[in-house]
Amino acid sequence: MSATLTTTVTELPESRVRVEAEVAPAEVERRMQQTARKLGSQLRIPGFRKGKVPPPVVIGRLGREYVLDETLRETLGVWYVDAIDASGIAPVGEPDINVGDLPGAGAALAFSIEIGVRPVAQLGAYKGIAVGRREPAADEDAIDAEIESMRDRLGTLETVDRPAALGDSVVIDYVGKLEGEPFEGGEGRDQLLELGAGQLIPGFEEQLVGAAAGEERLVELSFPDDYGAPHLAGKPATFDVTVTEVKIKQLPELDDDFAADAAGFDTLAELREDIATRLKEQEEHTIEHEFERDVLDAVAAAATIEVPHALVHARAHEMVEETMQSLARQGISKEMYLQISGQDEEQMAHEAEEEAEKALRRDAVIAAVVEAEQIEPTDAEVLEVLAPTAGRDRTTPEKLLKAFEKNGRIGRLRAEVASNQAVKWLVEHAKPGAAEEPADDKAEQKPAAKKPAARKAAADKPAAKKPAARKPAAKKPAKPAE
Repeated sequence: MSATLTTTVTELPESRVRVEAEVAPAEVERRMQQTARKLGSQLRIPGFRKGKVPPPVVIGRLGREYVLDETLRETLGVWYVDAIDASGIAPVGEPDINVGDLPGAGAALAFSIEIGVRPVAQLGAYKGIAVGRREPAADEDAIDAEIESMRDRLGTLETVDRPAALGDSVVIDYVGKLEGEPFEGGEGRDQLLELGAGQLIPGFEEQLVGAAAGEERLVELSFPDDYGAPHLAGKPATFDVTVTEVKIKQLPELDDDFAADAAGFDTLAELREDIATRLKEQEEHTIEHEFERDVLDAVAAAATIEVPHALVHARAHEMVEETMQSLARQGISKEMYLQISGQDEEQMAHEAEEEAEKALRRDAVIAAVVEAEQIEPTDAEVLEVLAPTAGRDRTTPEKLLKAFEKNGRIGRLRAEVASNQAVKWLVEHAKPGAAEEPADDKAEQKPAAKKPAARKAAADKPAAKKPAARKPAAKKPAKPAE
């Protein structure tokens, strides 16, 4: 147990637990002093310079309860993560946190967490399990598709003096109107539009087919019922469109010059050979991932695992959130993605439930194999895992390891390494056989028998989620483009 926080775990039905946590009085006081110093930097009190008001004076002026409440706002997320780590559980879904009465001076702070946890697997056959594995093959169609993609990237747009056809690009000015009045976000100038590419709302591009440069057209349509801007959804609109240019894409000839321009090869044959090699390497990585997944699914199918639906839905929401975070790193906001997909987060979670259940079952058998095979990574193995991160951060694996030990996250790190080793162990001991076609993520999952499952297990997730307040994002002006 941590010197600053202690926990007790109580198992609940439906693969949930209650974690009772108690923060030591000294830790509560230390955090309160930090909060008071922060609040004091904003106070003006006679006799003290700004930013130099001592914490006891701040607490006396604002009241202990106010400062303690502000401390909870700042620190509860940290204590939550500490409690999850100290309790040794693998959390699933959003926590339900309840803080008890605010403690008086010199007293501990108590709070409780109710949360889903990873299900526990009773292993069946898992050593030397037979799983189909396909072989990589050079696909001429895939090579041709890659070359065509390169041709398209090197293509140039040239203006032509003829009416536009599907596949052509047009440069347009437009003004959108509702009931004859322009609406915000409905105007554009010098917009390049590929007809048939689906860049704008349905029905817009099709009405420009046959238009020539200098021609004006009235585009009439209705916004989709699920359009992202509620004030436009389902409403009829008109667009005054002026086509200023018609352009076609000229693709380079498939010859040795193209190979040199596209990738620096002397001949087209050399370019095709290079593409074939790269595609084969990619295919080998894909096959390795498929085989690893199929081995885990086979072991899970032979195991006894109880996976309550509420837990599945919670994991599905986690997967949606992970997707949103990944998109955000690519510059795509959650609001933008939901508008484009025409779904909300709840719909996405329901669609993700099948894969969420598989993920929970895989996690369960991985943890069971770690225990059954007594997998415990050595310090050298942990340092090896930390090496890539250390290199990116311009530090050493040893310093990173000490940082994990200092912040109390070393147990979680070792558990994650152990989980990866368990997967590797299962793959190495599996018996690969012939596979006629690639494995499908949506292949039918053999149902598992049910049994009451213990709730506590070693935490092997990368990080416990902190409880966080959320606020709605501001809406963007509506545009005709989806």
